[in-house]
Amino acid sequence: MILVNVHRGSNPVVAICDKNLIGKTFTDGKVEIKVNEHFYNGEEKNDVEVVEIMQKYDNLNIVGNESIKLAIKCGAVNKENVLVIRGVPHAQKVSF
Repeated sequence: MILVNVHRGSNPVVAICDKNLIGKTFTDGKVEIKVNEHFYNGEEKNDVEVVEIMQKYDNLNIVGNESIKLAIKCGAVNKENVLVIRGVPHAQKVSF
């Protein structure tokens, strides 16, 4: 299952992650990602809902195999822009 947390404001940021990653930290050298509950824990969404959200918002922070697979499939991120940290894929989409 995928979790979505929309952080509202003048320029909303959407945190999207695989549910099984909540609370975990992944480190590879100087690169680290913390999948903390405050930022990532949100509503459980199905694939269709997640794709709709990815297409609606301009600023995304995405972590996890399922989440990244959907992001690539719907064109929200390019495969070449995915960073893999200890086997866990992470990508960001930022628009100004």
